Amino acid sequence: VQLQASGGGLVQAGGSLRLSCAASGLTFSRYAIAWFRQAPGKVREFVAAIRQSGGTTVYADSVKGRFTISRDNAKNTVYLQMNILRPEDTAVYYCAGGSSVILSNLRSETAYPIWGQGTLVTVSS
Repeated sequence: VQLQASGGGLVQAGGSLRLSCAASGLTFSRYAIAWFRQAPGKVREFVAAIRQSGGTTVYADSVKGRFTISRDNAKNTVYLQMNILRPEDTAVYYCAGGSSVILSNLRSETAYPIWGQGTLVTVSS
């Protein structure tokens, strides 16, 4: 069982990046997937989550309107499209998966037992 995050890099403020989270070894369509991030010297925080069917998405207030989470169950992949990036978006981004995540727990780290290795996003001013 593995989640592989990719797509990070260096981008100027105002730019865009798309992160991918590819899953293997699990029945992907049964898993809710979330993105979290951890900036240097800060605690890890919730960014966005999507339920199994893709019909429900939730976002942190800090990214709402700029980031979009989506999934392609045929490709076992979740995407995080990040637009209008800001320097404060600089962080290591992690994807996480859980098969028993109820609606009220979508933002909670403890709801996701499977974690990817993280991908670094750096936004320059």
